[in-house]
Amino acid sequence: MESGLHITSPRGRISIAGKAVAQIVGHTAAECYGVVGMDGSRVGRLISRASPTQGVEVRSGRDGLEIGLHVIVEYGLNLAEVASTLRSRVAYEVERLTGLDVAAVEVHIADVRRSA
Repeated sequence: MESGLHITSPRGRISIAGKAVAQIVGHTAAECYGVVGMDGSRVGRLISRASPTQGVEVRSGRDGLEIGLHVIVEYGLNLAEVASTLRSRVAYEVERLTGLDVAAVEVHIADVRRSA
């Protein structure tokens, strides 16, 4: 995860910590329909408020932020549809809340589970 992401304008420079962007991504993913957990390691864990950055990677690329998500999706749903919705929502929220351009959002579906 990048330590600082920057926006430069005529009035000055703004630095946003990579962890802050990762938290926005994590909270947005937790709200998306069909996502029941994040996979930060080889053992998938349910989404926790204590670690919203689990399963989230944020990198600064040439054309903007590159975001990687490792998620666990509810069994029985269309995986491509859940991933597409997740990509759209994450890109929109990060751009809206930070002003940074999002070049790519890669969704990796690590597991499928029945919701409890």
